Amino acid sequence: MNADGLYDAHARERFVSEPPKRVEAPERTAFERDRARVVHAAAFRRLAAKTQVVGPETDDFVRNRLTHSLEVAQVARDLSRALGSQPDIAETAALAHDLGHPPFGHNGERALAKLSEPCGGFEGNAQTLRLLTRLEAKTVDPEGRSVGLNLTRATLDACCKYPWVRDPAATPHGKFGVYGDDLPVFDWVRAGAPSGRLCLEAQVMDLADDVAYSVHDVEDGIVAGRLELTAMDHAAVWSTVRDWYLPTATDDELEDVLAGLRTQESWPTVAYDGSRAALGALKNLTSDLVGRFCGAVQAATFDNDRGPFIRYEADLVVPERTRLEIAVLKGVAAYYVMGAQDRIDLMVRQRELIAELVGALLDRGEDALEPSLRGDWRAAGDDAARLRVVVDQVASLTDITAVSWHARLCR
Repeated sequence: MNADGLYDAHARERFVSEPPKRVEAPERTAFERDRARVVHAAAFRRLAAKTQVVGPETDDFVRNRLTHSLEVAQVARDLSRALGSQPDIAETAALAHDLGHPPFGHNGERALAKLSEPCGGFEGNAQTLRLLTRLEAKTVDPEGRSVGLNLTRATLDACCKYPWVRDPAATPHGKFGVYGDDLPVFDWVRAGAPSGRLCLEAQVMDLADDVAYSVHDVEDGIVAGRLELTAMDHAAVWSTVRDWYLPTATDDELEDVLAGLRTQESWPTVAYDGSRAALGALKNLTSDLVGRFCGAVQAATFDNDRGPFIRYEADLVVPERTRLEIAVLKGVAAYYVMGAQDRIDLMVRQRELIAELVGALLDRGEDALEPSLRGDWRAAGDDAARLRVVVDQVASLTDITAVSWHARLCR
């Protein structure tokens, strides 16, 4: 039996049933159709102009949300195939995992989280579910309401990185995966799933995301001249690792992890100079690190369980050493790239822009929104519901369109 045959009718079900296709086309599985729907979605195209770490307009080499998503998808597909699960599910979840991110990356997410408190908060993963099941136009239910791309249950479940509602007692930046008015479809997606547990395919997507941005953000930082692996300020980096990722890690522990990474044959021993040889060596390093992390996870997962490695039959096992290595690389990028003073100054301006734009759209109302959201505004019964519509609008914008909308609406 191939991997596709391991998934039952419950996993393949769509929120709104669809008749068989009557066009002449190559036969595709339900999960291949899911992947195609995400690739052709407008929200997926918009990722090309959304910030990953630094703005996509700043450099021809730097990654944007789209290129990052493609790289996450490649890692997720390869690992899923190696485990024997359905690679189209993990790949589609990886392609979709950042659809809900607003302009200006995590900085924009933090700004919208604060502004949207009166309507239940904002979280990029909850926004992704909302896009896939409501905001992206493709399928409607019998009452004419949009159900988004109408993906299969297994694929939507794989997109749920935080499969729980917001906890009012949590911190303002607490992670959650669904807004209150999206609970009906969320409950359908999670039917039969253990409470709060990620399916195996979501675990693969989550790991692939961690691997990709831990490695590639460092690569982008090196090429941009912001960091050099042969000359790091260890004390400052370790402080950042503790502040952002591992609050209890000691300097000695992190030094030991870095020493282990340096045993990688492709780890640089001379400063990066931008030559083709240096670029090639850097690409070899990124490839080796991705292979190092995924290989360790694959081996540990096989050692822990006999499978099948699908949905809730097994869990992905990430060795503690691998988690630490990934966190160290994240800390390097966080200190030298995200924590640089010019970035901090820019992020302040970006948050101000988003706040002013939300205020302007609330004041101007329906006519200032894109046509696809005007019906939602008219249907909104109170200020909180109208704020959610405005948040949907702002979250959909790219970095460039957010700036241009602000210039037009906030004079």
